[in-house]
This record gives sequence, structure tokens and C-alpha cells, in this order.
Amino acid sequence: MTKTIQLISPVDGRVYAERPCADTGQLYRALAAAADAQAQWKRRPLNERAGICSAAVDAMLAMKDDIVPELAWQMGRPVRFGAGELRGFEERARHMIAIAPEALAAVEPGPVAGFKRYIKREPLGTVLVIAPWNYPYLTAVNSVIPALMAGNSVILKHASQTLLVGERFAEAFRRAHLPEGLFQNLVLDHTSTALAIVSGDIQQVNFTGSVEAGKIVQQATLTGFIGTGLELGGKDPAYVRADADLEHAVENLVDGSFFNSGQSCCAVERIYVDQAIYPAFIQRFAELTRQYVLGNPLDPATTLGPMVNPQAADFVRGQIAEALSEGATALIDAQAFAADVPGSAYLAPQVLVDVNHQMSVMRDESFGPVVGIMPVVGDDEAVALMNDSEFGLSASIWTRDLAAAERLGEQIETGTLFMNRCDYLDPALAWTGVKNSGRGVTLSRLGYEHLTRAKSFHLRHEI
Repeated sequence: MTKTIQLISPVDGRVYAERPCADTGQLYRALAAAADAQAQWKRRPLNERAGICSAAVDAMLAMKDDIVPELAWQMGRPVRFGAGELRGFEERARHMIAIAPEALAAVEPGPVAGFKRYIKREPLGTVLVIAPWNYPYLTAVNSVIPALMAGNSVILKHASQTLLVGERFAEAFRRAHLPEGLFQNLVLDHTSTALAIVSGDIQQVNFTGSVEAGKIVQQATLTGFIGTGLELGGKDPAYVRADADLEHAVENLVDGSFFNSGQSCCAVERIYVDQAIYPAFIQRFAELTRQYVLGNPLDPATTLGPMVNPQAADFVRGQIAEALSEGATALIDAQAFAADVPGSAYLAPQVLVDVNHQMSVMRDESFGPVVGIMPVVGDDEAVALMNDSEFGLSASIWTRDLAAAERLGEQIETGTLFMNRCDYLDPALAWTGVKNSGRGVTLSRLGYEHLTRAKSFHLRHEI
């Protein structure tokens, strides 16, 4: 009997889509097709690869009217924000296509009489991209487009919660006339995914997901010399200095905390505010948070949709309840949000004060619409608290002092340091993390280095 994967919509709890898993035979045929196609693709001129990838981006954007509501049904993103993910998809894809000629150019160390020397960037082979549901287009495109541009083939294993996203990628590449076998979307269970990794036909695995799952992926790659890119968890901090623009900081940090129902690796999950402005900050922060409209993501008036499933919502409810039992204070009345029903995927945003680092909500990744806020006496305390975490994906400093932001940024253990913004990926900069937030790099020129291998040419032409 063929195993299937069901996509349960967080909107109403019903089965929205169901797809059969690829069996072992289909998996191995896909791997063989990927290798055969890649052997030819790597010889295609870069401008031809760019033309096809650009056409695929155009094809994806042409499906926007179908993708936006489909995204809401799959993972709960309100339709009023759905197009934003496609704008980000386009920004990242087009940037990585544009910088490919420079990023993939040979490196020449300098002239030596009688020799020609250079380092060529060779594609790795087949890249397995294991993509998450929370930003299903943005996270996948970080690897898919540059992998193809670098001359690799790609197999996409998308999250079961966003099964249809993989199909959209496949359709976009079909419309762009990408040679068959170069991009394949496979529905795989955990066993088949592990089998693909240890098959010997995968040269790189790019995974985005939890720390626990990342460890499993890393362990599987130890059977061979397989590269990994791991974007894992986050507990991203923000520090609001006394000289910050209060209104700007509040507006952006509320959005950074609650956009996508807080279901982002780089969502702001803990905030430290200089005690001089702390009372004004939390008052304004709570006022703005109360303006969210929690409800059906298909309703254009909704600004906060459901979490991905009731279990995820219950985990955050548990963190909030535990914090309250340990002395925290909730600034938001959840009962004011009629859609917040205990046991459902719909969860009101929550702001907690009187918190400390012994509480799970300030220590463990929440991945939901809750944020804890603490007062601090100055820079030293703020930096110490920001670094008091097993994670280090992004961090933000809110200040009018550029020099201070740079000085403090040097001390903060993070992959990306923001000043006066948060929860954003600039495709021109490396996206990476430290500690349990992962390893490897996507985006920017450095992203191409993780999708290629160096091959040195040392040619003596005068004897």
C-alpha cells in the first residue's frame, strides 16, 4: 500500500491536500536522472542558465493569484501578506542570478612568470534542499536558484505542511523549459529522506528546520563526504537603547515579534529596553499589539492568522502559563481576541513583562506570537543577556548612534546584526548563524562558495 502524506490546514483542521510518497524505486530513478542532467547542465554557459532561472522566476510570479490563498490554506499566512513572500522570493532570486558571473568567476592569485594559475569554482553535483513550511518560498529559493546557477541539479523535499509549494516550483521550472531531471520535487517521508542522503548520489544537503532535526541530518551525512548547510533555531534578541527613536522601534519590533504569528527563525522573541524608556516602551508596545486582528487568514481584514497547528499553539500557551506561574505579567488580554479558542491553532499575541532567564519563554525557542520584555541598566547588561542563549541567528540594536551599534555588534554572538531594523534577509549579505542556529551560508557571494568546490589550475607553460 502506497504511503501518503496529508496536509492538514490550520484554517479549519481539514485535509487540504494529500500526496503519495515516492517509493524507493522512484527515489533512485530521480537521483540517477539528476546526475545525468547535471553532467550536461554544468557545461551550459552561465548566461543560458541565467535565462532559464529568470524565466522560472517570471513563471512563479505569474501564479501569484493562486499562490496567495493557497499559502493561507496551507500554513495560515493572511492573504493580505501573502504577496510579500513572493516579492521576497523575487528579490532573492534575481539578486543571486545577477551576482552569479562575479561570484562564480575564477579566482586569479596574481601573475607568476611562466605560469598560468587560477582557481575554478566547480559545481558539487546534486543538492538536496529540505525546506520548511513557515516561509516556504523564501527559504527554498535561497538554495534552489543559486544551486542551479552554479551548475548543480536540485532535488527539493518540501515540508509536509506546504506540499503544494514544491509543485509550484516544479511547474515554474517546467514553464521555463529547464532540462528534465535538473529540478525534481519529491514527496518523501523521513526514512526516504535519510535514504537519499546516504545513497552516495547527494553531494550537498541544505536543511532549514529544528535543531533536533538538524542533528539527525548532520548524523546521516557522516556516512559519506557530504556537505551540509543547516539553518536551525533562533531566540533572537533586540536591545532598545535610551537614545532610540521610540515610535520607530516599537512599530518595527511589534511587527518583528508577531508577523507570521511569530513563526520565523529570525522573529524577535526577547527584548531588552533601557530602564529610562522602559515604561513608555512597554505601554506603546502593548497598545500596538492590541490592534492585531486574529482570524481566518482568507479574510482580508485579518492581520494575524492561526499557527501552523494546534500543537504548536498549545506549546506557546504552555510557555505563557508557566511564565505567569513564575511571576510574569501579561499585558494582553487574550479574551479580547474572540478567535483565540483553547486547543485551537488560533492564538492571540502576548506581551510578557516581569520575566527572567529562568523562564522557558526567555530561553527556549517559542516560534509563536509571544515576546518577553526586560528592563536593563545599560549596554553591558543588555549584551550579556543577549548572549545568554544557545542560539545566535540574528540580533538587533535600536539606537541613533551608529558607532555604538557597531561596537556592541562586535560583542554580540550572532550571524546577523541589525541596527534599527529586524526580521529581514538582505540577499547581498551572508545569511548564517552561530551556536545552535546552524552552520553554513546562503545568499550573497559567500552562498555560492557553499554550492561549489574549488579546483586549482597550476599550469607551467614556459620550460
